Amino acid sequence: MRYLVRFRKSIMFGIKACLVLAMTFTFIEVWQTAYEETLFSRNGNYVVILLYLVILITFILLYGGFRVGVLRLHEIIYSLALATVFTNFIMYLQLSLVARELIIMPPFFIGILAQLLIAAIGAYCANMIYFSLYSARNILAIYGDEQSGQEIIGKMARIPERYSIRAGVSILDSSIEDIKAAIDCYEAVLICDFEKSIKNEILRYCYASRKRIYLLPSSNDIIVNNSYQSQIFDTPILLCRNRGLSIEQAVIKRMVDIVLASVGLLVASPFMLLCAAAIKLYDRGPVFYRQNRVTKDGKIFNILKFRSMVVDADKDGAAGATAKDSRITPVGRVIRPIRFDEVPQLFNVLRGDMSMVGPRPERIENVYLYTKMLPEFDLRHRVKAGLTGYAQIYGKYNTSPSDKLNMDLIYIERYSLLLDLKLMMMTVKILFMKESTEGFTEENQPRIGVHPPKSE
Repeated sequence: MRYLVRFRKSIMFGIKACLVLAMTFTFIEVWQTAYEETLFSRNGNYVVILLYLVILITFILLYGGFRVGVLRLHEIIYSLALATVFTNFIMYLQLSLVARELIIMPPFFIGILAQLLIAAIGAYCANMIYFSLYSARNILAIYGDEQSGQEIIGKMARIPERYSIRAGVSILDSSIEDIKAAIDCYEAVLICDFEKSIKNEILRYCYASRKRIYLLPSSNDIIVNNSYQSQIFDTPILLCRNRGLSIEQAVIKRMVDIVLASVGLLVASPFMLLCAAAIKLYDRGPVFYRQNRVTKDGKIFNILKFRSMVVDADKDGAAGATAKDSRITPVGRVIRPIRFDEVPQLFNVLRGDMSMVGPRPERIENVYLYTKMLPEFDLRHRVKAGLTGYAQIYGKYNTSPSDKLNMDLIYIERYSLLLDLKLMMMTVKILFMKESTEGFTEENQPRIGVHPPKSE
């Protein structure tokens, strides 16, 4: 095993390559067996195969199907399944164009089922081999206040195959020399967000000691991390442009919003009519639900949703919905999991209140509360609120305000049209994932001691 560990990157690359080739050969077998009328001459067939490979790999990369060891096993299988379905759908349309008619679908379905089986087996084997080659490093957690430290430790503790947090130390209870002595006992260090001068000293020590570093970033770290490196003679500097979207980017983004929102409303209109009728027939109440939200530059607008709760659900004050909330109507229990209640916000996009992609708009009272807790929370209002966004794709239902802010800042600092397109494609993935509401309680929260042992 020690010999194999030296070549673990090559081994994992080979496993992923074999998985892609197995899925591709399954497509080739179905294509050449069931669709002879779409075959080209020899070189033409090679072009189709190459195109299939490119599309398949692109979708796998987009949905994270190759992120073995990072995503959980069921997420990898789900990502591979999505990539398989979309790739074969595109190839079905292409081969139908070649045949100049819609070709029969059953062989394609059989091929997809075979590929899904290959993907599941391949993902399981890749996951098992990965964790046999990459053992979890022993990690020391360093944090400021215990509450915030235990939160990230609890999340990492849920992936014991990848993270092994053996102990934790608080900068409030230990001297810097004691912390450095503790660092020497571990392979890696988790550094949470705390006082900058101490954080910098610990970072320098970990870097000098060749320790692997897991860093919980602040909003300042994200801004600096996305800065542009420049040079003034023999002095390197970092330039933070701090200008938001350029005029050209804003114009293109607005044009894309109008086109996509218009097409989306056109495609969804039959389903929207059915949904509106179901809501009206259930309790004769209003079809839409309106609520004040905050968008770019702190502007307040009326967000539009299909009503998924009983009339006057907020009469005793606004409160977030729970999984078994009695206020949710039968129609709401259907449309909320698939987020169809959000579709009317395409009208908000057309009106210019929102964009297709951007930070999700918060209620006014939440903005006041979060800004009081985090003065930098207002930075997310540098761009329009979005129908989908970075935090919606990579976050969870119970993601903290600080984590949401950091993800929204990542989006703002890295903005590009290509990133918007990627996030819209990623939205398709989360539409079919049950919204995660799990969270640790005081009773089941994994906890570690604050005083690390002096030796391992």
